[in-house]
Amino acid sequence: MPTQSPLAPGSRTGDGGIAGAATGPQQTAPRPQTPGEVTVVDPAMVKRAVSAAALGNAMEWFDFGVYSYIAVTLGHVFFPSGNPTAQLLSTFGAFAAAFLVRPLGGMFFGPLGDRIGRQKVLAITMIMMAVGTFAIGLIPSYASIGVGAPILLLAARLVQGFSTGGEYGGASTFIAEYAPDKKRGFLGSWLEFGTLAGYVGGAGLVTLMTALLSTEDLHSWGWRIPFLIAGPMGIIGLYLRMRLEETPAFAQLEKEAHAKEKERRAAEKRIGIREMVFGQWRAMLLCIGLVLVFNVTDYMLLSYMPSYLTSELKYDETHGLLVVLGVMVVMMGVQPFAGKLSDRFGRRPVIGAGCVGFLVLSVPALLLIRQGSLIAIALGMGALGLLLVCFTAAMPSALPALFPTKVRYGSLSIGFNISVSLFGGTTPLVVTALIGATGNKMMPAYYMMAAAVIGGIAVLLMSESARKPLPGSPPAVETEAEARQLLAATAAR
Repeated sequence: MPTQSPLAPGSRTGDGGIAGAATGPQQTAPRPQTPGEVTVVDPAMVKRAVSAAALGNAMEWFDFGVYSYIAVTLGHVFFPSGNPTAQLLSTFGAFAAAFLVRPLGGMFFGPLGDRIGRQKVLAITMIMMAVGTFAIGLIPSYASIGVGAPILLLAARLVQGFSTGGEYGGASTFIAEYAPDKKRGFLGSWLEFGTLAGYVGGAGLVTLMTALLSTEDLHSWGWRIPFLIAGPMGIIGLYLRMRLEETPAFAQLEKEAHAKEKERRAAEKRIGIREMVFGQWRAMLLCIGLVLVFNVTDYMLLSYMPSYLTSELKYDETHGLLVVLGVMVVMMGVQPFAGKLSDRFGRRPVIGAGCVGFLVLSVPALLLIRQGSLIAIALGMGALGLLLVCFTAAMPSALPALFPTKVRYGSLSIGFNISVSLFGGTTPLVVTALIGATGNKMMPAYYMMAAAVIGGIAVLLMSESARKPLPGSPPAVETEAEARQLLAATAAR
């Protein structure tokens, strides 16, 4: 039974609701509203959809936080070369390998999600993420099995990266297709709330373990605990996702395709990677540009800045990590409110404000951070964190609206992961190389400013999607009363 049913005037269901049929999705801009094309959401199912999608993102970034904060220990366990720098580079090399396969994961899971359904693929990616992370906690050390240990670590990271390639595009699509039009920004913002919660949870757990355990205990068995926690988390996430029904947008597409079986089979053959990329080339370029500014600033703040504080500014490592965690907690508190702002004022103004903010404030914020005092660092990092919220709150609802239902999962997954792999995941490496080549420690600010310019151009070229139906989907509302009003207003035109 669909969790969200189209409404048509004049026919009532047994429970007093109004039922009817919607026509099929299109591949271009949202269609004008015509009678019979309104979807009423199920609030309980929407909450479950948001929770299940956010938990998957939280699990991905829990691993990210754990791996980043425990990298030195993993170097001792898996790469005992005797050279601390070589150990750390090897550990982050295995970490970076996951980014190389993310586009492949997007190309595999994205089209699959458009063909067999969002819910099924998100369940698969959840299982793979949980298995990959849990497996790291079971790998014997280098001292036990030799070179097999780092090979197994690399294999587990590749499984994680491949599954992650289908996670964000699917999760954001899932929430967007469940949400009522007027609340898509608010509900989508919880996806990145899960990201921040997962990172804070993973990094916080490692920080706590480092404080409580001796170095010997941490190296022998303590490092395994955060990774083994992924097992129960994965079971919970899988349970939540298996309880979900397919999104109404995909269910309607599938229903119409079944009614015309021959056309469905022909359409499936036509919907390939070529159509998802080149058939949506303008939306794909906008997606890459928006994800670029989103992820460059994200990875700069959450991944690179702790290392920048320690290696470039010689700031105390523990204090630097705690400042970053504090900034993320503040971001979590602001996140849902920023999502509401994107519903009220639009995605373009919110994302545009973030781009302008990074263009104008990156240099002053970094100068504050370089001043060195705890208050100055907190203020500089806090300013960048609040600007980043403009992206984390609005992007989960803005990106799915770039593509029609027929190719949304696939096109978004491909564009998102190409941009992340080329620009987001490489941010720490590129900025470190630029500082080394130029000797200019303001390079992080300049890099964020360049990203802001590209993101700003994408914002100028994108269409506003707030309070509008997704391309190829009927309008979605919260109550039958709203549906009647919308149908009446449309009929009166």
